[in-house]
Amino acid sequence: MATIAWVTDREFECEHIGQRVRIESELVFPADHLPEQPPRRRARRCSHHLECNLRDTPSCVWAGTHPLYNPLDD
Repeated sequence: MATIAWVTDREFECEHIGQRVRIESELVFPADHLPEQPPRRRARRCSHHLECNLRDTPSCVWAGTHPLYNPLDD
């Protein structure tokens, strides 16, 4: 049976909320009888996306409120 887990991709200091945040990926690891297949990424999220969504100003693509700004594109 496949295993699903959230794995941290990257940590950085978010200027919008002034805290350290993590970009996480939901990975689906294959069953034991399919060991050659790499894990599949189903979703990505920010660890503090709820705090950003409660603010009045759009923040970034990871919070889903500003699709044109990605803080990881430096």
